[in-house]
Amino acid sequence: MKICNLLLKNFGKFQGREIELKEGINILYGKNESGKTTLHSFIRGMFYGIERGRGRASVNDTYMMYEPWDNAAYYSGALRLESGGKIFWIERNFDRHTKKADLVCETDGEQLSVEEGDLDMLLGGLSSSGFDNTVSIGQMKVETGQSLDAEFRNYAMNYYQSGAEEINLEAALNYLREKQKSLDQQIRQEMEKRQEKRERIEQESSYVWRDVHRLEMEREHLDEELHYREKKEQEREKEQNSSQNGHSVVEELRADKWRVHPLEIILFIVLVIGSFALIPRPWNYLVAIVIFLACGLYIWNRMKVGKKQEKTEPELILEEITPEEEKIPLKKLAWGIERIDADLKEKRIQYDNLQEQLAELDEISGEFQEWDRKREAFVLAQERLKALSQTMQEQLEARLNQRASQIIQEITNGHYDRLLAEDHLHLVLLSKGKRVPVERVSRGTLEQAYFALRMAAGEMLLEEEMPVILDDTFVNYDDERLERTLQWLVKNRKQVLIFTCQKREEQVLLERGIAFHKVIV
Repeated sequence: MKICNLLLKNFGKFQGREIELKEGINILYGKNESGKTTLHSFIRGMFYGIERGRGRASVNDTYMMYEPWDNAAYYSGALRLESGGKIFWIERNFDRHTKKADLVCETDGEQLSVEEGDLDMLLGGLSSSGFDNTVSIGQMKVETGQSLDAEFRNYAMNYYQSGAEEINLEAALNYLREKQKSLDQQIRQEMEKRQEKRERIEQESSYVWRDVHRLEMEREHLDEELHYREKKEQEREKEQNSSQNGHSVVEELRADKWRVHPLEIILFIVLVIGSFALIPRPWNYLVAIVIFLACGLYIWNRMKVGKKQEKTEPELILEEITPEEEKIPLKKLAWGIERIDADLKEKRIQYDNLQEQLAELDEISGEFQEWDRKREAFVLAQERLKALSQTMQEQLEARLNQRASQIIQEITNGHYDRLLAEDHLHLVLLSKGKRVPVERVSRGTLEQAYFALRMAAGEMLLEEEMPVILDDTFVNYDDERLERTLQWLVKNRKQVLIFTCQKREEQVLLERGIAFHKVIV
């Protein structure tokens, strides 16, 4: 791919500015704040668009930074590029209200669609993060981000599957994680429902069991009562028969209790007559009256005592008051037992049904077994993807290390033998067999190491070579390494855009007789 023209219709400080770019080295020279970084951001925005942030993040985001100084509603630009032997024209309107993107093939006049991925195909499927971590080096941003490691894992998986970038490993893993998370949540909710149902059934079962126990106690009590009443009835029938035989004797005894003995009456008469004969007058009248009253009182008391005489045992048996429970008919007791038996049978059936429901809840249903199988499948798929990606990543890292080592040897004139990108692309340099972590080298060497890594990664990740965009990348390079790096770019890259505020790059190219195209920003 080659970028042919930039047309900044209204972008940042530029209005109607058109820039032509050539194949090979392009020096875009300008003083500080002349707009070099704006041009760099414009190219990226034409490829990937510019989204406005939300909330506080929108204050200093790229959209607000390059919103036109004048006529902010007209926020647009265009870019012409060559790819696959054809010329394409990309035009974008970045304004948030009228945002749109057009893509046209000028060679054959075909109208293409950015939304349907035609531009992504022209960019070789390189994502914006991949762009930022390979061919595009921003100002003071030579170190790669963590996303480059993810890009390589995606590439490793895709290479294993088809040899091309067709699968996004991170997206696939995220999809599997989300599906597993959703399934786990579904299982958890179902378990909570089952637990609530279990608690409800156990509570209902305890109530039913109490009813069963109560009915059994009532049944036992009625059985005892019925047995007692039947026995009592038999005894009562015997007593009634015996009481009929002794009824006359009882009446005679009762009559004797109420009668005064004749000898007692005769004695009372003798005492009254004796008092008249033996006691002189007038005291004899008084004594006779007293004796008569005493005799009357004695007879009256005797009659009263006779009435209160305790009844004989047969009389007590006959006149005994019947208890309340004995007033209930035996048939009614038998009916009550039948009713309790029916209720007890129904409650026992209900209790057994509830116990069966609890047993069913304890069993693992087919639905849960299916969920478990799905969950195991999700976990296994993630493990397989990671394992396959790890295997291929190790192989690709070996290729990456080999190519990065070739580049670092060339641009450092053999001072460093190898460049290793180890776990999560942590860089280690080898000099005459000695390991040197990048944290221990100079800033210039550190930037060269990351430059070599970016160039090697770009070769592996990109289906079609893209322009290399460098924004003040060589500030910390010494003259010798700058010269070697520029020579490597001329030899290995089709188009290079160097944004700089210095003239070192231009002087080196002139001294070495290397052709270049210069643009004054």
